[in-house]
Amino acid sequence: MKFPPSILEEIKARLPVSAVVGKRVRLAKAGREWKGLSPFNAEKTPSFFVNDQKGSFFDFSSGKNGDIFKFVMETEGLSFPEAVEKLASEAGVTLPRMSQEAQVQEERRKGLHEVVEIAARFFEAELTGERGGAARRYLASRGLDGEARTRFRLGYGPADRFALRDHLAAKGVGAELMMEAGLLVHGEEIAVPYDRFRDRIMFPIHDSRGRPIAFGGRAMSSEVAAKYLNSPETPLFHKGSLLFNHHNARKAAHDTGQAIVVEGYVDVIAMSLSGFPQTVAPLGTALTEDQLTLLWRMADEPVICLDGDKAGRKAASRAIDIALPLLEPGKSLSFALLPDGQDPDDLARSGGKAAIAEVLQAARPLVDMLWTREVEAGPLDTPERRAAFERRLKEPLGQIRDETTRRHYRREMDERLGQLFASTAPARPERGRDGGYQRGRGQAGGAGRGGFRQNPTPWATGPLKASSQLTRSKIMAQGRGEDTREAFILLALASHPGLILRCVDEIAELSLDGSAAERFRQALLDAAMEGVLDEAALANRLEQPRVREAQSLLMAVTGPAERRKLAQAADPESVFDSIRQAIVLHHRARTLHSELKAAERALADEATEANFAWIKDVKARLETIEGTEAMSGD
Repeated sequence: MKFPPSILEEIKARLPVSAVVGKRVRLAKAGREWKGLSPFNAEKTPSFFVNDQKGSFFDFSSGKNGDIFKFVMETEGLSFPEAVEKLASEAGVTLPRMSQEAQVQEERRKGLHEVVEIAARFFEAELTGERGGAARRYLASRGLDGEARTRFRLGYGPADRFALRDHLAAKGVGAELMMEAGLLVHGEEIAVPYDRFRDRIMFPIHDSRGRPIAFGGRAMSSEVAAKYLNSPETPLFHKGSLLFNHHNARKAAHDTGQAIVVEGYVDVIAMSLSGFPQTVAPLGTALTEDQLTLLWRMADEPVICLDGDKAGRKAASRAIDIALPLLEPGKSLSFALLPDGQDPDDLARSGGKAAIAEVLQAARPLVDMLWTREVEAGPLDTPERRAAFERRLKEPLGQIRDETTRRHYRREMDERLGQLFASTAPARPERGRDGGYQRGRGQAGGAGRGGFRQNPTPWATGPLKASSQLTRSKIMAQGRGEDTREAFILLALASHPGLILRCVDEIAELSLDGSAAERFRQALLDAAMEGVLDEAALANRLEQPRVREAQSLLMAVTGPAERRKLAQAADPESVFDSIRQAIVLHHRARTLHSELKAAERALADEATEANFAWIKDVKARLETIEGTEAMSGD
C-alpha cells in the first residue's frame, strides 16, 4: 500500500524519534543527541544514537539506521504498511484510504507545489527586471541584496492586478489551481479574480523539505492597510503549524544546540547573514503550540529574541502563556530583550555578530520573565496588593500540565515570595496533629516562613463540578456553539468599520471557539486587507451567503444590551471601549478556564484543602468576569 508523502511527513512531525525509540531503549541525553544500548546486539557500551533534529537513529554495532518507520519494522518485525498504521495511531493521524480519489488528491497537492514554485520563480525574475527597481533599492537600503536575495529567493509582485495570473495562465495553470494555491483574490462578489500580492516584496515560505508553499509580502506603499500580507490557508499552508526559515534553521540548530525566534522575515534574514542561521520567525501571528513543538525539536530551550519596547514585552508575555501548559522536564524557553527602540535587523547592522551574541548571552529563563511580569504589574506596598500579586503569580502555574515541572515552579515561586515578603509577611499558623493551629516552621512548598500544612479532606474525593448557575452562564458556554462575547466583538466592528484598523492585530490573534465567528472574522480581515472599510462597501462584502449566514448565527446569541451597541447610531468611541473591554475579558476567561481544568486535575490527584480552595477561587473569578460583563451591558 502506498501512502501519500504528506501523511508520512505529518506522522514524523508529531512523533520525535526519541519518543518512539524510548519505548524500547533506555536513552540518555548526550549533547544534542540521545544514546543507549543497541536493541539489535548485546553490548555493554552504548553505540546506539538518536537525533530528533535529523529524525533518524543510527546503530554503530549493527550498522542499521533510518527513521521511525524503519525502527519499528526492525524491532517489531512489521511490514512498512503495518509500521505506518501503528505509528499513525500513536500520532493521532488518520490514514486516508488509498483509493483512486486519494491518489487524485495527492496528485493535486503535487500540482499545487508546482504552481507555487512557478510563482516563486516569477517573483524572483520580476525583482531583477525593470518593474523591480524600487524594490531592489529598498532591499539594498536594508542590506538585503546579493546573498540575501539568492539564499532566501526574494522577489517582487508587480502592481499590475493580473501580472501573475496571466503568467501562470500562459504556463497552462488553470484559475482554479491559482485560487486554491492562495495566489488570487476571489469571491462571489468578485467577477474577475486578481493577484493577491501586488506591489510587494515577496518572501517565499517553505515547508520542512524546502519547497515553497506560500508567500509573505511587504507592501512598498505606506498607504496600504496591511503592511505585511501572508498567503491564506491552503491545502499546503497552515500558518500556525510552520516557521519561516525552518527548513534552513534545522541543521544550524542541531549544529549549535540553539534555536532563535524573532518577529519578522527581515529580522530572520539579517540574523542569518550575521552568523545566526538557526533563526526562525512565526508567520505573522503570535507563537502557537504547534510552532513551539517544532522549536523544541530544534533545541531544548529556544531563545525568543524580542524588541525591548512595550510591544516586545507584550509578545514575550503571550509566548509565556502559550508555553506554560506545555512545559516539561528539560523543555523551556528563554528571552533575550533587545535595547529599547531596536529590532534584530537594527542590531545586526549597527553592532554585527558580537552585539547580537551579547544580547543572546544575557537571555533570561522563562521563570524570571514570569516573575518580572507580575512584579512590575503594580505596587506591593499594602497587604491587599501583595495578596493580589501572589494570586496573579500563582494563577499561571496551574496551567503547567507536567506534574514534576509544576511542582518545581511552585516551589521556586514560593521561595521567591518568601524572600520578597520576608521583612513584612507575618508567620502563618500550621495545622497540628490534633486539628488545632500552632506556630511552626514552614513546610516544603509553603509560601515563605510558616507554611500551611495541607491535610487531605475526607469529603473532597474527586473533581468538583461547576454550580448550575455557573454552568448556565456565558463564560461556561465555550465549545457549545457561538459565544456571546465573540459575537459582540465581531458584530460591533462590522457595525462600525472605522474601528477595524484600530485593533486589526488583536482581532487577527484572537482565539475563537465558534466556527461562525471564525468565518466572520476572516471576512472582516479580508476587507481590511483590501481597504474595503466604508460602511456601504463593507455591507456589500458581508452579503456573501456564507458570511451572511455566519452573521445571523452571531446575531442570534447577542442580547438586547449588546444590540444597542451594535446600532450604527451608537457613539463609536464608546463602542470601541466596549470592544477593548470584551477582548480583555475574553483573554482572561480563557486563561481561567485553563486554570479551572488544572485545579480539577490537581484535586483529583491530591484531595487537599488547598486544592479545593483553589477551585472555589477560580470559579469565583469566573463569575466575577460574568458580573463585569453584565454591568457593562446595562
